[in-house]
Amino acid sequence: MQTLYAFKGSESDDFSKDQKFLLFSIDNMYNLYLLLMSLLVEVQKKAETDLQKKQNKHLATKEDKDPNRKFVNNQLLKLISENESLKDAFKAHNTNYWDLDDEYVDVIFKAITASDLYKEYMKTRVSDFKEDKEFLVDIFKEIIAPNEKLYDYLEDKNLTWLDDLPTVNTTILKLLRKAKLTSNEHFFTPKLYKDIDDKQFAIELFRKTLLNRSAINKEIEAKTKNWDTERIASIDYTLLQMAISELKNFPSIPVKVTINEYLEISKEYSTPKSSIFINGILDKLVKEYEASDKLNKVGRGLM
Repeated sequence: MQTLYAFKGSESDDFSKDQKFLLFSIDNMYNLYLLLMSLLVEVQKKAETDLQKKQNKHLATKEDKDPNRKFVNNQLLKLISENESLKDAFKAHNTNYWDLDDEYVDVIFKAITASDLYKEYMKTRVSDFKEDKEFLVDIFKEIIAPNEKLYDYLEDKNLTWLDDLPTVNTTILKLLRKAKLTSNEHFFTPKLYKDIDDKQFAIELFRKTLLNRSAINKEIEAKTKNWDTERIASIDYTLLQMAISELKNFPSIPVKVTINEYLEISKEYSTPKSSIFINGILDKLVKEYEASDKLNKVGRGLM
C-alpha cells in the first residue's frame, strides 16, 4: 500500500526501483525482528553485569555478595542467548545496534527491574521453565513492546519499522509462548516468507495493480459518480485499486478475506468513514463480477 501510494508515475513507466523498495521494506521487517530479539540478549547481559558490579562494590552487602540470580538464569532467556542460529543471523544482518545505543538497553533493564512483575518473580530463587517463560512473555508484552522510549528510538532508526512493529511484536510473543527446552536450533530464526509463493504474492499484487491502474480507476469512477473525486482520500483510492486487483487476479483468495483485509487497513491508515466507503464500493463491484461471471475463484467456500 505504501509503495503504491508513493508511486507517482503511470502504468507504462519503469517501476523496477519501486519494486526493489517494496522487497527491501519487507526484508527490513526481519531486521526489526532480529533487533528486538537481540535486545532480550542484551538485557540478560546487562543483568549479569549489574550483579557483578554489586558483588565487586567496596562495601558490598550480604545480598550483593550472594545475589538472587533467578532473572540472569531465566531458562528461556538463556535459550535465546545461546542459540547458535540466532547468533549467526545477528552477524549476517549486522545486528549490532545496541553496541552504540546501550542506553536503551539500560532503559528497558531499569523498567523491568522496577516493575511489579519483576518483584513478584524475584520473591523466590528457583523456578521451572514454565514460570521463566510466563515471566518473559509478560515482560515483553507489558514492558518492552509498549515502551515509548524504545518506540521513539525505532522511529529514529527506520520510519517503516513503526508499521512493522505490531506484526513483529506479535510474532515474538507467539514464539516465546511456544518455546520449549527442546525447541530445535532454528526455532528463533523463522523464515520471513512462508514459501516462494508468499513472496511472489507481494510482487504480483504490486505489479498487477500498477499495470492495470487505468482500467481499475474507471471501475472506481463508475461507482463514485456522485462523489467529488477530490474529496476521496488518496489512500482510499490506493486501497480500492489493490482490492480490485486482488479480487480479479488472485483466484485462491476468498472474496471475504480480501474485503476484510482492506477494511482493516483503512481503519488503521485512513479516515474514520473510509471503511464504510470502501466496503460499499467493493460490495457493488463484487455483485457485478458475480453476475457477469468475472470472479474466477477456485476452491470451496471462496466466494
